[in-house]
Amino acid sequence: MQQQKCVFLDRDGVLNRERGEYTYKLDDFEVLAGVPEALRLLKDNGYLLIVVTNQAGIAKELYKKEDVLACHNKLQDCTGSLIDAIYYAPGHPNFSESLSRKPDSLMLERAMAKYNIDPAQSWMIGDSERDLHAADKVGVRSILVGDKYEKGTHEYQVKDLLEAARLILAEVNVE
Repeated sequence: MQQQKCVFLDRDGVLNRERGEYTYKLDDFEVLAGVPEALRLLKDNGYLLIVVTNQAGIAKELYKKEDVLACHNKLQDCTGSLIDAIYYAPGHPNFSESLSRKPDSLMLERAMAKYNIDPAQSWMIGDSERDLHAADKVGVRSILVGDKYEKGTHEYQVKDLLEAARLILAEVNVE
């Protein structure tokens, strides 16, 4: 079976607006401009799209698993159901240890095993260093999006998901 290429996606700050606090209410869950277009571009170029997101509010009992799943359903509805899988880590170090929680890489490893993903052809797009660390652990290139970090913090650093998608396709066409 041929290995597949994949783009792993952090959720908050990449796919939906980062609010600075937990996003679990449907009314607060706002898919960012350009996200559907970016996902379509990647999907049309043969990439699996897999979300990997920390959801520590579950362990902290701020919200329930059902709240997260409702947000993920809204995400799929807003993006034409282009996302192939969504993994979330409900733990938090103060409440429950988990290797799934980024910067650990178990969510990515599980997806890679299940979908036969080739790390050399795959990418991680995140808005924090913990996303990039998880990608490094499994040998996946990464792109930092947003303005949380000073320019030049990471080799690939862009403003949003659409720019990241275009960068991936440009890099692949150069290779």
